[in-house]
Amino acid sequence: MDIRPAATLILVRDTNAGIEVLLLQRTWEAVFMPGYFVFPGGAVDQSESAAREHVLGLDEQQISRTMSLDEGGADFMLAAVRECFEEAGILLAVDAQGKAVGASHGVHTDRDSVFRGELSLAQVCQRHGLSIPLDRLAYLSHWTTPPGPPRRFDTRFFVATAPEGQVASHDGNETIDHVWINPAQALEDHRSGRRLFGRPTIKTLRVLSSFSSTDELMRYAHANPPEAVPDKEWPALRKGKPVMLEPGSPAYDEVAKLDPEGEGLAHAEIVAGTAVEVAARVIRLTAPNPGVMTGPGTNTYILGHERFTVIDPGPDDPAHIQRILEITGGKIDQVLVTHTHRDHSPGAKPLQRETACKLVGLPAPEGPSQDSGFTPDHQPSDGEVINTEAGELKAIHTPGHASNHICFLLTDQALLFSGDHVMQGSTVVINPPDGDMKAYLESLYGLLAEPMRYIAPAHGFLMGRPESAIDHLITHRLAREHKVVKALKKCSPGTLKEVTAAAYDDVPPALHGLAARSALAHLLKLEQDGRARLGDEVWSITDAG
Repeated sequence: MDIRPAATLILVRDTNAGIEVLLLQRTWEAVFMPGYFVFPGGAVDQSESAAREHVLGLDEQQISRTMSLDEGGADFMLAAVRECFEEAGILLAVDAQGKAVGASHGVHTDRDSVFRGELSLAQVCQRHGLSIPLDRLAYLSHWTTPPGPPRRFDTRFFVATAPEGQVASHDGNETIDHVWINPAQALEDHRSGRRLFGRPTIKTLRVLSSFSSTDELMRYAHANPPEAVPDKEWPALRKGKPVMLEPGSPAYDEVAKLDPEGEGLAHAEIVAGTAVEVAARVIRLTAPNPGVMTGPGTNTYILGHERFTVIDPGPDDPAHIQRILEITGGKIDQVLVTHTHRDHSPGAKPLQRETACKLVGLPAPEGPSQDSGFTPDHQPSDGEVINTEAGELKAIHTPGHASNHICFLLTDQALLFSGDHVMQGSTVVINPPDGDMKAYLESLYGLLAEPMRYIAPAHGFLMGRPESAIDHLITHRLAREHKVVKALKKCSPGTLKEVTAAAYDDVPPALHGLAARSALAHLLKLEQDGRARLGDEVWSITDAG
């Protein structure tokens, strides 16, 4: 699939209550992100370069250098300006006297023609004697849509102070609503499920929320352009043969970390029983239990040099236990478990029999999927520091997937051992009663406050850009919650089966039995939020829903 170049313009303004930002709601019929609130933006058009002769303030070479491009940087900025005019009705332009375009300027009559592609930005500037002051835009961030969605974009985000006098209005076609809103309030609306945002929007709103004025924000943005993100293929080995990995592919972040010079020596596959040093004094050893729920298998992490700490020993598989003992020489001081599902903790007891190590974790709750035989010698409290030869581990209680789930943060290396709380390539199962959707989302938000550079999941490769991975999970869950609310409004009162059928209409009916467990988790969260109620085995929407 081609990745299309695109640009976004974040408009901000000052109010007595602080900064406000303009957001547009995409139509529910959109192929990409239907119903989501976004900043004005879209694909870069071939005609953008014709508008370069109408640019003020910055030259093409200077702009491209700031954006780590060989050329074409100005076209991204011009696309952002044009898209904002089309979608929001606000044009960042000045007349021959250098005066900003106002609400009554005749250029606004050309908005629809630009939207339909009948006029280019260059033609509009020529017709009205306008120039585009690109020095009033600042380069804020760079995002590439990961594999999976029906469309992928390589998008540059720019920020600018909204010109005074012009009035925003959605186009009524691609966008169906608009709002000026405080960034912190927007984030709260997202957290409560009232508005849908994608990962780039969430990240941008967090950045904006830390500034008290547009001047302060613009000074920061001009002085701190974002670092270049990986956009080139990376060489690796798979089954002994050289391959090139596309940015966003599962092994990309790990291979780039382990082989920073790009010599093609790192492996883009996970092989059970093969030890891989993924960080200083940290070895990953994958158990031979691949499957639908476990991916390539459960990752056991071995920390240390002379004395060892083992995280998630995996199933009680003799070959896997023997490999752990071989790698450590049996010198294991402690075994930590993230939770007691049967693919994570059963290996703890045989290791303790062999080495007399201490078992660290929380006791198993009730349930057939739990390892009821796990008996911890120590139950770590939230925030407790555990010493290892690889550095200090911070225990972070993260209920949701399991009520006794703990993540461990290797603070010196900013490496999070996430267990099943954050998995690569799929969302985790939230299965009531032990699984709790509200607790899961709250735990994800809590992780965003931790300093992390990489996530080491229990299934899959190392994951870079942890904040983006966590934002993706939050966005995915809240988008599904929104569908559950719509389904509940449609069939209220309705049974769980009826709500599932409506909310999971994109899932094959044969999987609706499994989907019903997830739907129930969402309904129970909505009940906790006061937005749904259960009575006589049927669910109803409340006034707050």
